[in-house]
Amino acid sequence: MSHAAQPLGAPVVRREAREKVTGAARYAAEHTPPGCLHAWPVPATVPKGRVTAVRTADALALPGVHTVLTHDNAPRLHTPDDPTLAVLQDDRVPHRGWYVALVVADSLEVARAGADAVVAEYARETHDVVLTEDHPGLYTPEKANGGFPAVRERGDFARAFEDAENRIDTVYRIGPLHNHPMEPHATTARWEDGRLTVHDSSQGSGTVRDTLAAVFGIDADRVTAISEHVGGGFGSKGTPRPQVVLAAMAALHTGRPVKLALPRKQLSAVVGHRAPTVHRVRIGADDDGAITALSHEVETHTSTVKEFVEQAAVPARIMYASPHSRTAHRVAALDVPSPSWMRAPGEASGMYALESAMDELACALGIDPVELRVRNEPATEPDSGKPFSSRGLVACLREGAERFGWYDRDRRPASRQDGRWLIGTGVASATYPVLVGPSSATAHAAADGSCLVEVNATDIGTGARTVLAQIAASALAIPVDRVQVAVGDSGLPTAPLAGGSSGTASWGWAVHKAAAGLAARLAAHRGPLPAEGITVRADTSKETGAESPYARHAFGAHFAETAVDSLTGEIRVRRLLGVYAAGRILNSRTARSQFIGGMVMGIGMALTEGSTMDPVFGDFTESDLAAYHVPANADVPAAVEAHWIDEDDPHLNPMGSKGIGEIGIVGTAAAIGNAVRHATGARLTELPLTPDKVLPYLP
Repeated sequence: MSHAAQPLGAPVVRREAREKVTGAARYAAEHTPPGCLHAWPVPATVPKGRVTAVRTADALALPGVHTVLTHDNAPRLHTPDDPTLAVLQDDRVPHRGWYVALVVADSLEVARAGADAVVAEYARETHDVVLTEDHPGLYTPEKANGGFPAVRERGDFARAFEDAENRIDTVYRIGPLHNHPMEPHATTARWEDGRLTVHDSSQGSGTVRDTLAAVFGIDADRVTAISEHVGGGFGSKGTPRPQVVLAAMAALHTGRPVKLALPRKQLSAVVGHRAPTVHRVRIGADDDGAITALSHEVETHTSTVKEFVEQAAVPARIMYASPHSRTAHRVAALDVPSPSWMRAPGEASGMYALESAMDELACALGIDPVELRVRNEPATEPDSGKPFSSRGLVACLREGAERFGWYDRDRRPASRQDGRWLIGTGVASATYPVLVGPSSATAHAAADGSCLVEVNATDIGTGARTVLAQIAASALAIPVDRVQVAVGDSGLPTAPLAGGSSGTASWGWAVHKAAAGLAARLAAHRGPLPAEGITVRADTSKETGAESPYARHAFGAHFAETAVDSLTGEIRVRRLLGVYAAGRILNSRTARSQFIGGMVMGIGMALTEGSTMDPVFGDFTESDLAAYHVPANADVPAAVEAHWIDEDDPHLNPMGSKGIGEIGIVGTAAAIGNAVRHATGARLTELPLTPDKVLPYLP
């Protein structure tokens, strides 16, 4: 059967694949309008203070330099909702790397040389950039990211924990992590007759349009933001970043189009990061493994520019049954770059700590880790009391154990060796919430029998174009190759950004509704279609606006086999297997790619990715891909498998789908850490598990 005739769920090849591999796909920095100038930013070199002078004469003397924007001459902005976008508006330096100037020149090379020639002078102030568990600035915020209450309590945790027959009380630490998408953050901006057009590397061009309209004080219909192809984001492009504002400011100031692609070494300071977290997890249980008391308390940092609190304790509110629970977040505002979203914010870091603690409990009780999780399966969502729309965790654990050969293992730690390699296996659960937002879309049937679907979705490499075409084709009962899809332009029907694994559910719901409406119109139509065809517009604000009576989550299970070099402490992942319960899978090819991509990112979180905040200089030491080690091919085993169970959940959306872009990273690091514990007998509690941390525990 050809791809054109395959049903929803089939492994249809992504539509833009050939464009990308041949270089025809054009990204934000590959648009070069006539007369386009190039810009290069100048970051602050002090961790906190005030700019007292910016010496620009040497830069302006370079042939080809047009201007140097500083807080003295840059266009004035209206106060943005996001204060990280208030660039070049005053002399304040809230953290190292904050932009203090922008050089605009005829070429990229000259702009960079001009930036090197700019000299900024500062009045330095005392800075504080190191998160500690007893930091005097720690406070309890009102909310964590996602709008979750910072603190939730059920029952009497303190008494129940004290009375528990068995207790686990462990602190886990995760350092700062950085998104590092392949495509750096870039914008090409131009003004024409009071209208602003930007090609921006963003996860949501609608948000870019609205933000630019607000900060420049113009109507939103005078701004067009285009994000046709985006080379990854992992959350760091979820909302506008400074480069889009800087490029638009420079274009306004010079009257010429301006292109700005941020250097990778600057990204860690200006596009967000996963904040470091310290987790104290306490679990009380009876001798049969039933949890009687559960607490997850998180400490993290935010910046002095704006508050962002990683919601890392939230997963503990929904994972396991416990009559007594306390989950809480505390945060310290430091002189650091502003943290933001990174793939599965909250879940990725929180589930590492929780699933490591569950493994500790299993080891202490002598209960199989899979069985322990099954014994604590809740009947309803513990935090809200809502029934689950579907909960496939146990099925994922059971199927994963069978596929992995889990029950054949020797449970004893440090019991298996292959030459000098110590071999171990580990398991961890995964979860991610089902998120959906209001969206609109149009479906147009042309007289030639083709269909055009329009929705301002953003394809950040996930295959969104392809899946949306499949959804429309399914609703219209036509071959998928007769459906064209237009995305990535703020002039298209309004849609939410690509984030929170909510894109396909949100956009797909609107596309399904529009296509189903078009199918009904076509069925009622008699005779040939009019020359202009038939168009149906749909909006899902009503359907998505009400709170669901169900707790809606995707679930999964990860199984890992690791080998630890007994001489060097090097850790290798030999096998990695994930099984997921994520509603209906809409494209088996792109879904498997998303799951495996998340798992590979989890390998990085577990073993290689780490960032160090320099206490003296106030910046992240690992500022490029030579120092910040994302997994290379040699780090990833050939045996990475992603599977899923069939899940029929009628309480989600017309497609019956759950988000899959982030759940692959959740739990992977814990499964690897648990496998290292099984291999060595030592429980390591700080990521990444680099050889220097392993060596002290080896014989």
